Amino acid sequence: MTRIGLISDTHGYLDEAIFKHFENCNEVWHAGDFGDKELADKLSSHWADRDGQTKFKGVYGNIDGNYVKTVYPEQLIFMCEGVKVLMRHIGGSPPKYNPETRKKLALHKPQLFISGHSHILKIMYDEKMGCLHMNPGAAGKHGWHKVRTLIRFVIDGKDMKDCEVIELGKR
Repeated sequence: MTRIGLISDTHGYLDEAIFKHFENCNEVWHAGDFGDKELADKLSSHWADRDGQTKFKGVYGNIDGNYVKTVYPEQLIFMCEGVKVLMRHIGGSPPKYNPETRKKLALHKPQLFISGHSHILKIMYDEKMGCLHMNPGAAGKHGWHKVRTLIRFVIDGKDMKDCEVIELGKR
């Protein structure tokens, strides 16, 4: 069983409450728009394990600079237990994926697709693609969203469950 904290669109703002909300998570994933090097490094170092291996994954977003882009890729495809995950910052959501994302979903056939960018929290199953879509909304203070949000959930074998939406407060 892997407990996951999902965050996106911090835009250089890191609410210290995130560490409390994710304290029991085995891994933390960031779906892009870190905002700056310091925030990306703080998150990554906080979730490093005893062997120095990070339990932190992320992709860069459209506002991220060169440093973040050299550390984090545009897209990640990985396995978490028995679930194939595809993560991109800009992807759209069911059924309105952007063309590149639609190609990647058809090619890789993930069970979980994670995106950010829209600042709109969404958790929905796409019957046509056979995949769960998650967008944690935005945890930062920049953007048009009204409430800063995160997601916590569990992957247990092939099951994705115990999903919780966390509100951090007003933007």
